[in-house]
Amino acid sequence: MMILCMDHLNIVVTDLAKAAGFFEAMGFRAVMESDLDGAFLEKVTGLSGVKGRFIAMEHSGSSMRLELLEYQPAMLPDGQISMANKVGFRHLAFQVEDMEKTVENLKSLGAVFLSPVQTWEKTGKKLVYFLGPDGILMELCQYPLASEDQES
Repeated sequence: MMILCMDHLNIVVTDLAKAAGFFEAMGFRAVMESDLDGAFLEKVTGLSGVKGRFIAMEHSGSSMRLELLEYQPAMLPDGQISMANKVGFRHLAFQVEDMEKTVENLKSLGAVFLSPVQTWEKTGKKLVYFLGPDGILMELCQYPLASEDQES
C-alpha cells in the first residue's frame, strides 16, 4: 500500500457561509459547492437521514484543500473538542510570512487567541494557537529566515 499524499481535511461547521468567509480571508478560494443527501451520504457517513451542504476550498499558495461541511440540522459544538490534550485530531496549522499582521487580521474576523505569540527557543519558530469558526483549534507558525539562523 502506498499513500500518494494527504488529499483534504474535512471540517464540520455550524455556519457554512461564515466559515467559508473566514478561510477566504486566509487565502482559500471555493472550488466546488454542493448539497449532500440521500443513500450515498448515508452509506459514506453511517448516519441515517443525514443531509448537508459542503464547500471545497483550495489555498492559492499550496496544495492544501479543505472541505467545509454543514450538516442539517447542525450539531452544537462540543466545547471540549478544542482542548489541546484531547485524543485524536487536534489542530490545523498554517505557516505564515508575517505573524503579527496575520494575528491582527484573524482577530478582526473573530478568532480568539489562546496566548500571545510564543517563540520556541530550540528552533526560533514563532507559534500561537487560536480558535476559529465553531471553536476549531488552529495554529499559526512562522519559521526564522535562513539568514537569521546563520547570524545566531
